[in-house]
Amino acid sequence: MKIALDVMGGDYAPEVTVAGAVQAAREFNLAIALVGQEEVVRRELAKHDTAGLDLTVVHADQVVDMHDKPSEVVRSKPNSAMHVGMDLVRNGQADAFATIGNTGAAMAIALFKLGRIKLDGQRRIYRPALATPFPTRQGACLLLDVGANTDWRPVYLQQFAVMGAIYAENVMGLANPRVGLVSIGEEEGKGNEAVREAYNLIKATPGLNFVGNVEGKDLPAGLADVVVTDGFTGNVMIKLAEGVAKLIADTLRAEITSRKLATVGAALARPALRAVGARLDYAEYGGAVLLGLNHVCVIGHGRSNARAVRSTIRAARDAVAADVVGKIRQGLAQRPAMLDVGAEE
Repeated sequence: MKIALDVMGGDYAPEVTVAGAVQAAREFNLAIALVGQEEVVRRELAKHDTAGLDLTVVHADQVVDMHDKPSEVVRSKPNSAMHVGMDLVRNGQADAFATIGNTGAAMAIALFKLGRIKLDGQRRIYRPALATPFPTRQGACLLLDVGANTDWRPVYLQQFAVMGAIYAENVMGLANPRVGLVSIGEEEGKGNEAVREAYNLIKATPGLNFVGNVEGKDLPAGLADVVVTDGFTGNVMIKLAEGVAKLIADTLRAEITSRKLATVGAALARPALRAVGARLDYAEYGGAVLLGLNHVCVIGHGRSNARAVRSTIRAARDAVAADVVGKIRQGLAQRPAMLDVGAEE
């Protein structure tokens, strides 16, 4: 398996992207194509022990930065690492593309290069959605969208519910996964007009185990296996959750170190505390899979450290190994009526 990595994307590239790629290649025994400005990439690689690792450098002389407008970058930077990396996937020279760069730009280029899943002339995915595991008491639920579509229509959320349910069933191994819609109240009829319309569309979709509205507090409780929302709301939710997790960890550390007896107790509880920290650390979850495309594309946090980059590459590996694209396409083909609900002209 080969993963194409955008080495130039992210707040701390290329240092953390190259370091994360080296970690992933060694730990997961993966072939990784490092896509970026060759001289820069090789200079970073020279800082690491790469003996025995399958790392290749693919030159791309342009860089998509965080300030580039997605609507312009598709054509204004055709030789960027995002373009070149996705070309490798489209042409069969790599199995998946991963980046921690500009999410909007990656989405726009992916639509252009990798294309959306289509069943026939009428049935198709309108917009891909970024899907990521979200920790719960039971383990994790699948939360989507977490940033790909900040402008949205109710039918997009209906399709997110369909793709999320197929993913949860076939990849996460959850039989008849419970699907919930994020709203400001659990009762039917809560939320703004668009959310209410999305509720009705999801409720009318055959084959979905729709459990209705879920509130923000319901996600950690594990009241749904698949949680659907728009990209704006989902992105705020995960970043708030990350901030709260860090606040709890920092507060615990400060309180423990300020008390001698608590320090002794913390030493005994260190394995459990580390396990909790790992479950709540975004760097362990890696990037989000862009569901609805013809190929695997994973997008991680722009501020990722090397460990988070390594986890983003792992997420790409797992999506390929689980045949995420094939399972979604197969699930839709078996239940095509799921795409007929709310179909646009």
